[in-house]
Amino acid sequence: MTTEQTDVVVRRDEARHRYEAHLDDRLAGYLDYRERDGEIALIHTETLEGFQGRGVASALARFAMEDVRARGIRAVALCPFLRSWLTKNPQYNDVVAHAR
Repeated sequence: MTTEQTDVVVRRDEARHRYEAHLDDRLAGYLDYRERDGEIALIHTETLEGFQGRGVASALARFAMEDVRARGIRAVALCPFLRSWLTKNPQYNDVVAHAR
């Protein structure tokens, strides 16, 4: 699954257990995750140097939540950025599980 948002292309890299954002054909950021028992723990979002302020982290968050919804699983938001982003995007509350 891939998506494009204002030149940011995001995809899920299952082998690396992360979502990756590319901008201008270069890795611009990633969101690490771990899956278990029908849930995906979204652990850490990183925007690489030189790509901050270009919507990379938000594109990763949006893509991850849409992917979670499409796959019929639940997200556990452990990443501080993602937790903050979710407070501004309550349309994803239905797929968010609480951290244990």
